[in-house]
Amino acid sequence: MSWLLLSGSLFVLLSTGAVLGAALGLTGMILLHFQANGATPLAITATWNLLTDFTLSAVPLFIFLGEILLASGVSKRVYNGLTPLFKRVPGQLLHTNIAVCTIFGAVSGSSTSTAAAIGSVGYPELRRRGYKPSIVVGSLAAGGTLGLLIPPSLALIIYGATQSVSIGQLFLAGMLPGLLIALSFSVWIMIRSKVGEPVTPVHKDPMDWGEVGRGILQIWPLPILIFFVLGTIYLGIATPTESAALGVMASILIGFTWGDLSMKRLWIAFQRASFMFAAIGMILVGTVILSQAVSILGIPRAAVDAIGSLGFGPYGVLLMIVIVYIVLGCFFDGISLLLMTLPITFPMVTSLGFDPIWFGIIVTLLIEIGMITPPVGLNLFVLSSISNNEVNITDAAKASLPYWLILLGSVAVFTMYPEIILWITR
Repeated sequence: MSWLLLSGSLFVLLSTGAVLGAALGLTGMILLHFQANGATPLAITATWNLLTDFTLSAVPLFIFLGEILLASGVSKRVYNGLTPLFKRVPGQLLHTNIAVCTIFGAVSGSSTSTAAAIGSVGYPELRRRGYKPSIVVGSLAAGGTLGLLIPPSLALIIYGATQSVSIGQLFLAGMLPGLLIALSFSVWIMIRSKVGEPVTPVHKDPMDWGEVGRGILQIWPLPILIFFVLGTIYLGIATPTESAALGVMASILIGFTWGDLSMKRLWIAFQRASFMFAAIGMILVGTVILSQAVSILGIPRAAVDAIGSLGFGPYGVLLMIVIVYIVLGCFFDGISLLLMTLPITFPMVTSLGFDPIWFGIIVTLLIEIGMITPPVGLNLFVLSSISNNEVNITDAAKASLPYWLILLGSVAVFTMYPEIILWITR
């Protein structure tokens, strides 16, 4: 009966166009009232505990940090600084897209912000140089997904805060997988540049190592910012929330002295960050109410038992969860999907014996896949808009397909070899 009430309430509320957070919260309240003997006051307690959680305050700070970097034009300086490094590599400046997205992801934490910041610089520049537009958009959309996995990551912060998993451990675990995936993206670009129709212009100029050196020196403030955001966590100097605050202060200082930040742009960045967190916060409140309800009713355990009775082992259950995430990723943005599903999937997976830190990385990869999966792949929409619809959603999705397969393959590899994720946390 609980499953019927859960699925029925969600379906009805979402089909009416209700805000996702409200739909999740109301579903939780319905379950608490009708299935848990009127235990709706527990929803108030759960909401209060969430909103007073110190760790969760890192989320608006990291959102603000990403918006400051976007407003200050830092992404353009970083992009221009790394461009000379890849001029003679097969695939040329397409590698710059991946490299800069990886670096920007190490201070932004948001996939969409990373795609928008680097795409607004990279697409017009590469289009002007004669690169194939759809290939450029595909690389930028894929590179943007790294913002969700490369620490600091909003997805990992929210996952850790809502499921009581160490955020510092999640950040450590996400570093190597993120770098390996970025490397895989670059390997594909090299292969694609050698096979099929040309996607890059022909350059015969020799490598100018002096220009390369000057370009790398040009981005000297960025390692300082990365240290404030990540180094302070890894050295045990600061908590994730404190490092986020340090990152915001450092980004403001760098934005004013090195970038193009002004008080007006800073205020706009603050407004954008506030609106974004308000939307995420609404979903967080709805999620914690629903999580409280399904926990009390034992729905995840019942689901595991039901699936187990069908003869599926732990990896069979995991495969079903992966399929569900891929399908739902076609219709929900990454953070919404994460918050909507964790109340069910997290207790299911951990009860089967899987490591919660490992699952945090896997579920982040799965929502990364959704960021480049139509019809709701946000990175595709952002970059199609940046291209002024010169590359439509369909063409962008086709160009992103190889990267989509790489992300999916990485889920399989990290499942077969979980030590790739967990070795640094032990």
